[in-house]
Amino acid sequence: MKKLILLWSLMSVFLVFSQKQKTSHKFKGQAPIKIIPTNSKPTQKQWKGKFVFDNGSLIFSNEFDGARLNGVIQENDSTYTALITSENTPINISPWYAFNITSKKAKNIYVTLTYQNGVNHRYYPKISLDGERWRSLDSINYYEFDEGKKKIGPFLFPLKVRLKLNVGPKTLWVSGQELQNSKHVYDWSINLAQKRYVNYSGIGKSNEGRAIGVLTIGKPISKRMLMIISRQHPPEVTGYLAMKSFVETLSSDTKLARRFRRKFTTYVVPLMNPDGVDNGHWRHNQGGIDLNRDWENFNQPETKAVKKFMEDKVKKSKGKFYFGIDFHSTWDDIYYTIDDEFKGNMPGLIPNWLKAVKEQIKGYDPNIKPGDKVRPTAVSKNFFYVNFGAESLVFEIGDNTPREFINEKGKISAEELMKLMLKMKD
Repeated sequence: MKKLILLWSLMSVFLVFSQKQKTSHKFKGQAPIKIIPTNSKPTQKQWKGKFVFDNGSLIFSNEFDGARLNGVIQENDSTYTALITSENTPINISPWYAFNITSKKAKNIYVTLTYQNGVNHRYYPKISLDGERWRSLDSINYYEFDEGKKKIGPFLFPLKVRLKLNVGPKTLWVSGQELQNSKHVYDWSINLAQKRYVNYSGIGKSNEGRAIGVLTIGKPISKRMLMIISRQHPPEVTGYLAMKSFVETLSSDTKLARRFRRKFTTYVVPLMNPDGVDNGHWRHNQGGIDLNRDWENFNQPETKAVKKFMEDKVKKSKGKFYFGIDFHSTWDDIYYTIDDEFKGNMPGLIPNWLKAVKEQIKGYDPNIKPGDKVRPTAVSKNFFYVNFGAESLVFEIGDNTPREFINEKGKISAEELMKLMLKMKD
C-alpha cells in the first residue's frame, strides 16, 4: 500500500505541474536572439548566512555552493516568506532558488516563494534530506497564487507559490532543480576520467578563479573531433543531465563506442559557468553576462577559454570539428538547429541523426527549429559552424521532462550519432 501511495504522489506531481505545458501547439521556441553588449557588468553578491527564528529553534540557510535565498521573514508561528532575486538586470526569467532548513522540533511550516517585480515562478520544487538524492515535492503540498495566463513560456507560471514543508532536526534541502554545483560536476568528471581512454584537464579560469575543465574522450590528438558544452546558464540542470547520459554513452565499453573512439575524439566542457552555478545565479556569469551571447566578441574568460582550446586543437591536429552540441533547458524539449542550406564538414548529419533518434524512441516526435542566420555568431552553435564548419545545434530539455526519459534520450541520441558518423564520409 505504501508503494502505491508513493507512486500516486509522484504521478500527481508530474501531471499537475507538467500538464500546463501539454497544449495543442508545440513549443515554437524562443524569439530570434538579440545581439547584446557582452562587456562585464556589476553583479550583486548574494549575502550568505543563517536566517534565524524563534530563538534559534528554526534556521534557514544559504551557506552552500549553488544556494539562492536573499531574505526571509516570519509571518506567524508556522508561515514564512522568502525573497529570491537575480544577480543583476535585465535578465531572463529563470528564478533559481536553493536553501535548507533545520528545526529543533519536527513540524510543518509554510514557505511562500516571492520574486522581484515582474518575475514569475518557474521551477517546481525538489526536496532532499542529504543534498544529493532529490524528489519532487508532493503536489498536495504545493499552492499557486496569481496563476499565469500564457500557454507556455515565462508567464505560464504563477507570481508566487507556497510550499508546505515537514522540517525537523535533520536538514531539509529545497531547490528549483537537483543541486549540481561545481563540486558535483568535478566529481562526476574525475570519476569518468578513471577510464584509460578518458582524461580530465583544465583549459582556463572563470572570473572568480574557478577551473574550467574539459574531458577528452578518445585519443588526445585527432583529426576528427566533436565538441560538447553544458551549463552556460546555471539553473539548466535538465540539459546537464542529458549531457551526462550522452557523454557516458560515448565513454562506455560497448563495441560501438570503442569503434567510434578509434576514429573520433570528443571534447566535453561539462560546466561552462562555474561562478554562476556556485553563486546561485539565474542566468549570468560573474561578469554579469549571458555567456550564450558572447560567442562573437569573447569578452568573458569562459568563452575565451573554449575558443582558444578549439583553435589549438585544430592547429595541432590539422583536423576538423565535425559536430558541436550545446545542452540547455527550457519550457519544453526543442532542438535549435542550423538550416540545411548551410553545409558543414559532414552535410546532412544532424537531420539524419534526429530522424534516427525519432525512429528509435517510440512515440517521440522531436521538436526542431532550424535557424537561417549564422552571423553574427553570438551563440555557441553558430560559432561552432562558422569558425570550424561543425554541424551544430542547441539541444534544450524541458524543465519537467521525466528523468528516466532524459537518460533514455541521452543514451539513444549518442548511440545513433555514433552509428551515423561512422557510416558517413568526411
